[in-house]
Amino acid sequence: MENMLESVQDTILQEDLEAIANGNLPFEKLENKSFLVTGATGLVGSMLVKALACCNRKKNLGMTILPMVRNEEKAKTVFGDLLARKDIELVKADIMQPISLEKKVDYIVHCASVTTSKIFVTQPVETIKTSIDGTTNLLNLAKDCGVESMVYISSMEAFGITDPALKEVKEDDLGYIDVMNVRSCYSEGKRMCELLCASYKHEYEVPVKVARLAQTFGAGVSKDEGRVFAQFAKSALGKKDIVLHTKGESTGNYCYTADAVLGILTVLLKGNDGEVYTIANPNTTIQIKDMAKMVADTIGNGDVKVVFDIPEDQLTYGYAPDVAMHLNADKLKGLGWEPRYDLPDMYKRLVDSFIAQGLEV
Repeated sequence: MENMLESVQDTILQEDLEAIANGNLPFEKLENKSFLVTGATGLVGSMLVKALACCNRKKNLGMTILPMVRNEEKAKTVFGDLLARKDIELVKADIMQPISLEKKVDYIVHCASVTTSKIFVTQPVETIKTSIDGTTNLLNLAKDCGVESMVYISSMEAFGITDPALKEVKEDDLGYIDVMNVRSCYSEGKRMCELLCASYKHEYEVPVKVARLAQTFGAGVSKDEGRVFAQFAKSALGKKDIVLHTKGESTGNYCYTADAVLGILTVLLKGNDGEVYTIANPNTTIQIKDMAKMVADTIGNGDVKVVFDIPEDQLTYGYAPDVAMHLNADKLKGLGWEPRYDLPDMYKRLVDSFIAQGLEV
């Protein structure tokens, strides 16, 4: 197979992809198998596709990689020359419709989801339906194909507001979700999808696992990303003050992009069917305001301040409710997974990746 870079001009990202391919996982299980990734143009999905392509190249696995997308033009932008490779077959489909593929699918990672906070509050019905109907369609595909393993990508928001007395939050420590708050369409939808996975495992013996991801960033994030972690980095790079629209007292839990992909593959290839695994680096737990200050001091070299501009109507921004939880990842670590990058290194590699992409500041 041609030795083609899985990324364009981004040596940090390429280094991460190579590290994933060299990870201590039973990659032989993927030999000559077909691997479907939904939400393939999103951050996690695109990282997974690129990592699988790198594994294929380095290990001669003979996989067929099936990135499922709705927008082919966006896929061309995200994957570039990778789409010319024979081991990658783009699948144009909408998860909201029953999915029928000519090719048998052996492995599925279901990443597709609404992820924009403002959409949670402006289109809560669509957010719920995308979660539940889309996941049902993927689980039916897994059932019909007799897949060897499937992972549903959930979110740490599925924990809800946990007991603040807990020093660490494990997979079973679910908290409160206000079902009359439309912003809960995302978190409650994730919980329902986790139950769907458990139900398909119980009733149809679908070998599905759930991966609850902490907020994930690092190399691989587009320079056009607008989420808070990226706004912090871009403000500091441009020597602009970091503006918070909340008090910043919510506790964040994070995971580096390549660490998260290795975590997902660990769950897929080594996890127990019908179980949930948290993918988070416990060393990254920090309040939002403290993370903003860290970015201002390190990336902004002390020339950037953190300022507060708190609107009266918080719902307009679609922010999640404040939480004070410290995620525990011991269950996943028990499968042999270890995160490599803490928060300062995550930001350093994110910034280097932005610069490699030609970010103008």
